[in-house]
Amino acid sequence: MSKSDADNKVASPPTQPSMLSSPPPAQSPAPPSSDEDFFSATSASTSSDSTPIPSPLPQIPIAWPDDGTLTLAWVTNLMHAFDWASRAILPSEFPSVLPVGVFDKLLLTASKILHKEPNCVHIELGTESRRRVVVVGDVHGQLHDVLFLLRDAGFPADDRFFVFNGDYVDRGAWGLEVFLLLLAWKVLMPHRVYMLRGNHESKYCTSVYGFEKEVSTKYGDNGKHVYRKCLGCFEGLPLASIIAGKVYTAHGGLFRGTVATPSKRSKKKNRKVVHNPEVNSLILGSLEELGKARRSVLDPPWEGPNLIPGDVLWSDPSMASGLSPNTERGIGLLWGPDCTEEFLKKFNLKLIIRSHEGPDARDKRPDLGGMDVGYTIDHIVESGKLITLFSAPDYPQFQATEERYRNKGAYIVLEPPYFDTPSFHSFEAITPRPKEASDMHVNPYYDFEDVIDSDEELDLVSMAADS
Repeated sequence: MSKSDADNKVASPPTQPSMLSSPPPAQSPAPPSSDEDFFSATSASTSSDSTPIPSPLPQIPIAWPDDGTLTLAWVTNLMHAFDWASRAILPSEFPSVLPVGVFDKLLLTASKILHKEPNCVHIELGTESRRRVVVVGDVHGQLHDVLFLLRDAGFPADDRFFVFNGDYVDRGAWGLEVFLLLLAWKVLMPHRVYMLRGNHESKYCTSVYGFEKEVSTKYGDNGKHVYRKCLGCFEGLPLASIIAGKVYTAHGGLFRGTVATPSKRSKKKNRKVVHNPEVNSLILGSLEELGKARRSVLDPPWEGPNLIPGDVLWSDPSMASGLSPNTERGIGLLWGPDCTEEFLKKFNLKLIIRSHEGPDARDKRPDLGGMDVGYTIDHIVESGKLITLFSAPDYPQFQATEERYRNKGAYIVLEPPYFDTPSFHSFEAITPRPKEASDMHVNPYYDFEDVIDSDEELDLVSMAADS
């Protein structure tokens, strides 16, 4: 792996997956037992004029283990099955790969784990010198890039933690598969894999950007049931994490606090709390306030007493000082370098890693860096740095214009002893993907030609009605 600059490690070009088209035999070979075995089984290096090499077929339909305990072999077979199905069958045939009963059991098991986790997960790493933490940004249903990322970074293991920063679904054609395979990893290794919520893990976004229609297409008459189960699971996803006491991660970023003002209703020292303060009274929130927020909402509100979830999922950094409403999005905040410094210093942190902005969003923000290599360093302050991380290369998958962004994706590795010095790994999109909209196996599931590019100008009335 070559270095593109002093602190950026660029991954080597991804291996091209093989193309599969035949139905599975009655007896399929046993699933691979490691990440190396999985990718040697499912991938074959090909040149532009070579014939793809068939790979062993997965064991399908997927069956839930009799004892309810997932194994590495089960999860890697699930990944292999999803990769195969994306190329070999129609989306409407997806239940032949993952029956709705197996879906139900996976969602129930994962949801029980997620709902028990706090709003802000503290990931303690101890002094083990071999431990690493991989942080992943938006992936947006780009299944094949996620499979490559897992191969490139290495599968979750006792000494390899993963923190996924949200936006698993929407825009890409395989949001359901991405979300389910990460849930499977969460169930297999609940204390090594952490899944945070993104703004697209909501009822409003999934109704606009494709996930709801994707689920309906893949599960037919059971589509509404599957979609409701996914929404319930979204509500259980934690909002943020703190890694090794030094790194704060969240999808959007920082959030406001409540403002205490003298109560006019009492002469005593009681104070009332203003939940939706005027612009000039906005203050940064505390980790204690984050921990008390109510995250179990289908769409985080933009007004009222529960604003922290919306801030954490929708806010953006700015080069202008201070806190202000995020008027472009209609929800969340904009915060400047002074707020980054205040937050880092107050909580003795060194890094903020957030996601939320891809190349389309950054194309409209000339004050901040573009998302060409999958990450930007937005604020450098006395106490540390603010980083935006985006892990979906060549995003969005479906574009209305001939000229594509062709951005790289990236992930971050945090290493001992302090886990506060990021190592950046950029990578290209997997090629060839299954064909675009002209191919019967791939659907955009939303009107990508007319939909807004970067979640701007939200229909807040619809959000309120949906909630």
